[in-house]
Amino acid sequence: MACLNAPRHPFLPQQKACFCLKHHATPSPELLAPPSVAPSAFAALGLHPALLAALIEDEYETPTPIQVQAIPPAVAGRDLLGIAQTGTGKTAAFALPILHQLLNDPRGATKLPTGRRPRVLVLTPTRELAAQIGESFARYGRNSALKHTVIFGGVGQGPQVRAIASGIDVLVATPGRLLDLMGQGLVNLGAVTFFVLDEADRMLDMGFIQPIRQVAQTLPTKRQTMLFSATMPKEIQGLAEQLLTKPTKVAVTPAATTVEKIAQTIYGVPKALKVPLLVHLLQRDSIECALVFTKTKHGADRVVKKLRGASIECDAIHGNKAQNQRTRALDAFREGKTRVLVATDIAARGLDIDGITHVFNFDLPMEPEAYVHRIGRTARAGASGVAIAFCDQDERGLLREIEKITRQVIARVELPTHLPQLETTHDDSREPRERQGRGGGGRSGAPRVRRGQGAAQGRSSSNRGSSEHPVPAAKSHARGREDRGHSAPPRPHARSGAPHASSSGSGHRKGAGGNHAGPARGGSRGGW
Repeated sequence: MACLNAPRHPFLPQQKACFCLKHHATPSPELLAPPSVAPSAFAALGLHPALLAALIEDEYETPTPIQVQAIPPAVAGRDLLGIAQTGTGKTAAFALPILHQLLNDPRGATKLPTGRRPRVLVLTPTRELAAQIGESFARYGRNSALKHTVIFGGVGQGPQVRAIASGIDVLVATPGRLLDLMGQGLVNLGAVTFFVLDEADRMLDMGFIQPIRQVAQTLPTKRQTMLFSATMPKEIQGLAEQLLTKPTKVAVTPAATTVEKIAQTIYGVPKALKVPLLVHLLQRDSIECALVFTKTKHGADRVVKKLRGASIECDAIHGNKAQNQRTRALDAFREGKTRVLVATDIAARGLDIDGITHVFNFDLPMEPEAYVHRIGRTARAGASGVAIAFCDQDERGLLREIEKITRQVIARVELPTHLPQLETTHDDSREPRERQGRGGGGRSGAPRVRRGQGAAQGRSSSNRGSSEHPVPAAKSHARGREDRGHSAPPRPHARSGAPHASSSGSGHRKGAGGNHAGPARGGSRGGW
C-alpha cells in the first residue's frame, strides 16, 4: 500500500512535506492546503488546485489531445469510451478527473475513516502497468489525504490484504488477483463509484473479458465507468455497450498508426542468422538503450544467453519470471546498468521509460497491431527513435499484414556480408511450442520514468502466493497466469511471398547498417 503523498519509491521525486492524515495525528487545515498554483493549460480544464499544484511540480504544462478531450466530460461525471494509441497520456486522462471528484466530495479531504472501502477500481492486464498506474495516482494526488494500493499476482497476498483492510480510496488491480481475493471475501467493492478498464483490448487478448464481466456484476449500478483501449475490436465494442451508459467517445490518432518520429527498417534474415545480426548491431556505440522483442519466453532466454556470450550486458522479462526477477531487471534497465532488455509482448504496452533509443523486433509479432505497440516504446516525450525488425522467410506474410495496417512500406536493408561467428548449441533451432496471444502489453499515461532514477515501487523478494488465476466461477477465460498471453491460438500466417519492393537502403539510419567486420558465416544468406 502507498499513501498518495507519503515518501515514495526512489525513482520518484521526494516531497518536502507530507500532507497525509496517516503521518499527522492532528492535521490542521493548512496542512491539507496545496501550494499556490500558477496559471497553466491544465487550469482551463477546471481541475482541483491540489492537482494543478502537483502537475506544476512535475512540470506538466500542456495536456495531450486525449486529456483535453477526456477530462471535461469525465469531470462532469459522464461515462467515457477512450481510444488512443500508446504514449498519448491515457492514464492522466482518467486519473485526474477521478481525483478531482474525490477531492470535491465533502468526504474527500476531511472524513477518511480507517477501514474505508475503495471508491475507485482500476482494472489493468499486467503487473507492470498496474504499478505504473498506482505511481500516477500517487504523483497526482500527493497534496491530498487520499490513499491507494495496487494488487497483482506473483507476490504474496498478505501485504495487499492488510493494505485493503486498513482503508483505501483507490484500488488498482489485475483481474486474476482481484477475483482471487474476492473469492476469499477479502475485498468489498460495494462502495465503488468509479470503475476504469484500462487496456481493454489487451485484456481481451489475455482472456479476461469474462472475469471483467464477473467483477462488474458485483459493482453498484450507480457509478461512473471509463473504458480505454488502443484498438476497438468487436468484442470490446460489445463490452463497452454492456458497461457504459451513453458514453462520451474520445479518440486521437487512428488505431494502429505508427509514431512519425520513429525511423523504421527491416532486414531479410534467415532465422539462424538473427542472433549474429543482433550482436553485430548492438556492438555499435550509437545504440545506447535497446528493447528487443521475441515471440516466446524460451526465445527471450535463448537470446539473452547468446548476447551475454558475446559480452553484451542484458536481461529478460517475461511471464515465466518471478515478480522480483522482473522488478530487478526493469530497475537495472531504468538505471542504465543494463543496456539491453529482451522481452515478450508483456512489455509492449507496459513500459514507459524515457531514453529507449532502439527497439528490435527479433521476431515479428503474430498480430500486426502488436508491432505498433512494440515500437512505441521508443520516441517518447517528443524524442526520435529507431525501430529495426528481422524477417525470415516464414514471417513475410506477417510483414505484409504489418505494412497493411500501418499503411506504409518499411525500408528494406541488405544483410551485412560479415557477421560475428557465435558458438552454436543443440537447442538453437528448437523452441518449445508456446501459446501466443494477439500481442500487446501496457501503455503509457503514467508519469515517465527517466533512466538513472532508482528502483521500482512495491518490490518483493517473496514469490509466495503467486496465484493469478481467477476463482472457479471465471471458468476457462483466464486460466493462464496474467502477463503470459494465454489466449486464443495465433492466427495462421498469410500466404508466403515476396514483400513490397523498396530501395534496399532507403530511409536507413546510422546504427542499422554500415561497415562490417568479422569472419564470414556460412549458410543461407538473407535479403529481399
